This record gives sequence, structure tokens and C-alpha cells, in this order.
Amino acid sequence: MPAMPETVLGFDYGTKKIGIACGQSLTGTGNPLPAVASRDGVPDWDSIGKLIAEWQPSAFVIGLPLNMDDSESESSERARRFARQLNGRFGKPAWMVDERLSTREARDQLGSRNKRGPDPRVDSLAAVLMIESYFRDGGSPP
Repeated sequence: MPAMPETVLGFDYGTKKIGIACGQSLTGTGNPLPAVASRDGVPDWDSIGKLIAEWQPSAFVIGLPLNMDDSESESSERARRFARQLNGRFGKPAWMVDERLSTREARDQLGSRNKRGPDPRVDSLAAVLMIESYFRDGGSPP
């Protein structure tokens, strides 16, 4: 019997804002949602809770910022802590996926590499790319 379609929320965690996307296993794709503010690394839990109530995901996908040599970056532990908090607050599995170069790819797709100022869509598109990588790799990692 085929597995039931899975809806996930993806997060590109940052200390100032968190890119968010919603993904569906049936299509293996994600769609960007508006980014959520983060103040000094503390997420806007009310906004995140509203998105979780609206989309009813079965799991979370969180980008793990690794260095190009596979070592953990300074941001890796912050992203892991955010994943543990999501799991603890909302009782759903939180899977980490390698997010290397996702922001660069998002900027390239949006054509915003050389624009002045940050493009507010970049972080949520990076979350889409992480979700699609998660589905491409077979979903729930060990």
C-alpha cells in the first residue's frame, strides 16, 4: 500500500528572519510562505504556531548550515536548537537537511544576486529548495 501524502514545513533558520516553505510529498515540491521574524535568534513562535495550525504538517525540515568541507558552522548548533524547539513545542519530527549553497541558488533563481539590498523572497525560496532536496533524498532520514 502506498504511503499517505506527507505535508512538511521547511525552515531556513536565521537570527533575524526565518524563511518558510510548505511542501507536499505527492509532488515532491514546495511553495514559499512569508518569512517570519526572529529577534536576536528568538523566533516569532506565535507566527510559526499559526502556520503549523494552518498547514498541519506531519514533519519539519530544517536547513543545517555546514561548511564546504562538511564541518559544522557556527550557525549549525543554532539551527539544531531551533529544530529541537520545533519538535518539543509541536510534537512533530524535525529533520535536518544540508543547506549548503541553497541561499546562493535561491538568489540565482530570483535574479537577485546583484541587486541592492536583500530580497525578502530569498530565505523562503531557500526553504523550498531544502524541502525538495528532502523529498528527492527519500524523505524522513534516519
